[in-house]
Order: sequence, then C-alpha cells, then structure tokens
Amino acid sequence: MSAADAQDYAGQRARLVAEVEAMYADTRMHTGLAVMSPQVRAALAKVERHRFVPGGQQALAYRNHPLPIGSGQTISQPYIVALSTDLVAPQPGQRVLEIGTGSGYQAAMLAEIVQKVYSIEIVPSLGKEAAERLKTLGYANIEVRIGDGYAGWPEQAPFDGILVTAAAPQVPQALVDQLKPGGRLVIPVGAAHDAQELLVLTKRADGTIERRSVLPVRFVPLVPGK
Repeated sequence: MSAADAQDYAGQRARLVAEVEAMYADTRMHTGLAVMSPQVRAALAKVERHRFVPGGQQALAYRNHPLPIGSGQTISQPYIVALSTDLVAPQPGQRVLEIGTGSGYQAAMLAEIVQKVYSIEIVPSLGKEAAERLKTLGYANIEVRIGDGYAGWPEQAPFDGILVTAAAPQVPQALVDQLKPGGRLVIPVGAAHDAQELLVLTKRADGTIERRSVLPVRFVPLVPGK
C-alpha cells in the first residue's frame, strides 16, 4: 500500500468515526449510550476495516453499512460494531468470547481493548481466512476456532463478556452459563426474516439475569452446529 493510499484510508476512518459519533448522539436511537467510550472510539479509528472486506469491496469499506463477505455472511455496519463493543463494556485485562468470527473485524475491535478474545466461527472457510488475516495483522491475543456458537467455549469459560454477531431465535443457555457474575452478554434475538432486537444481559452476583432491549436490528441468523 502506498503512503497516499494509507493516508486516504486514515481520512476515511476519521470521517467514519465522526459519523458513528453522531449516531450515538442522536436522541432518537434510545440505546442508553449517548457517547462512544474513548477506548471504542480509539479502536474504531485504528482498525483497518478495508483489510476485512473482499477486494472488490475495499472502496466501500468505510461507509457506515454492512457488506457481504461470502458464504451468505456479512461484515456488520460499523455503528453496530462500535455500539455492540461498548455494550459489552470491555476493559483491559478481560477475556471476551465472540460468537460469529465472520471476517474478524469485530474480534479485532475487541482485541484492541481486552487481554484475550476467543472467537468461534461455524463456516470453516471464513474461520480459517479470518484467523490467518488476524495473525497477519498482528493480533496475537485472538484465538479462533471452528465450531458451534450455540455451545460457546466451555473449556475457556467463564468470560467477562460475550458478544454474538448473528441472530438467535432465543438466548442460548450455554452462553449465559459461561458468563462471569457482573459480565454482559450482547446478542441479537429474533427470527431471520422477522423483527430482531439487540439485547444486553447482565449476570448479577447471585446468578440472576438483568435483561435490556437496546434497539431493533437485522442480523444474519446464528447457524447451529450439526
């Protein structure tokens, strides 16, 4: 990449950050978050989204909308990626589980903030490509495996946060079980072609769950394992 190209992409990221910040500030969104956290803002400004989209889509990489990445999957809208990251409330030193690696973009956003990201992808080709991409980009604190996201990653549980990037018809109990007390699970819930809502579930110290609906969304379905 030439210096001119790198500067152009940096400028596009800066404009994207400003656009996403304006969406946070829009009182019509009713997300409970009026401003982007400094750590999420820094991650959004740093992570090179053009490296996570197919070659033919790079000119569109910093537009604030989802893009196809193959195998019927998408890279989510940057606003939703930033918001979902903020809703998990990631902190340095934490361990976070991501369900639905896709291109690896959401995992990279998390990895800029937390100590370790464990990410599960059910489509082998996407998972392998994302793992290689993340390794090439220097993300040594992300571990990707091919598997059933509904089952989570019990060997590495419990997690400080869990972020799901595809819509399930209901919240998988295995993911709730793998969440630490005080941790948050962010997940879109609803049928593939019906109304979906982005939920935040917080596990209280006694193990009970506080559930909050954030906003209506539209995600690809979370595919169960066979």
